[in-house]
Amino acid sequence: MAKLSLTVADWSIGEGEPLAVIAGLNVLEDAGLALEIGQELKDICRDLGLPYAFKASFDKANRSSIASYRGPGLDAGLPVLRQVKAGLGVAVCTDIHDVAQAAPVADVADILQIPAFLCRQTDLVVAIARAAEASGGLIQVKKAQFLAPWDTANIVSKIGEVMDDARIILCERGTSFGYNNLVVDMLGIRNMQKLGCPVTIDATHAVQLPGADPRTAGASTGGRREGVATIAQAAIASGADGVFLEFHTDPDKALCDGPSCLPLSAARPLLTRLKAIHALVGQGDIPS
Repeated sequence: MAKLSLTVADWSIGEGEPLAVIAGLNVLEDAGLALEIGQELKDICRDLGLPYAFKASFDKANRSSIASYRGPGLDAGLPVLRQVKAGLGVAVCTDIHDVAQAAPVADVADILQIPAFLCRQTDLVVAIARAAEASGGLIQVKKAQFLAPWDTANIVSKIGEVMDDARIILCERGTSFGYNNLVVDMLGIRNMQKLGCPVTIDATHAVQLPGADPRTAGASTGGRREGVATIAQAAIASGADGVFLEFHTDPDKALCDGPSCLPLSAARPLLTRLKAIHALVGQGDIPS
């Protein structure tokens, strides 16, 4: 399995590396909140000796309702991400939803994220691969809810045809199972690692209940916040190389996916447990 690192930030993931953390907000709300959450998470990861990258979306293009909050958009959002990156001295991860966004986002973000619903869109995948190759950044591919883990091989292949040195992280985030439900197959983590890519677990989105928020009669996504720690711990115990988490100072007032994100106060105890689990897994060879 590959080890990946960023030259512009002290962040790495893969074989022999500490548990990698990508965490922050679901979607940018304002610069003050982004800096507050990013600073707290940076401090926690520094204390624990874990590499940290800040994550937030400038646009959530796949909201259930056209009236749902999507974020500040590209023009207003990228300056906020740049401010967080410069002010906190951390790597930044964000989503790209459109081919035209790839180059300007790569100028700011260090980890370019391909959203789950879009991971088979060839033009988008190719544009992001080219942008990452030019910037020296990494690509994180969210495994689509409709794909088996081994089907991500086709996405890895597409990126490899464009990048001389394909620097890919695969992210497990659950698979559609019945109505308004997602299930994480922990065996899939090892399947994806066999493709030579480090694997993260998006424990926040894995507890979503798509289109099932009772507060809006299904016009937004529901979630099972109490399950985030369970999914994260199980995935790290199953060999995942990193964790993807979303926090908010007041999750019930979050403008996007509040039912799935954690209160910021939960970050330290959860990451402490995940570090310990990751260390235990690394002490012995696991059959694959």
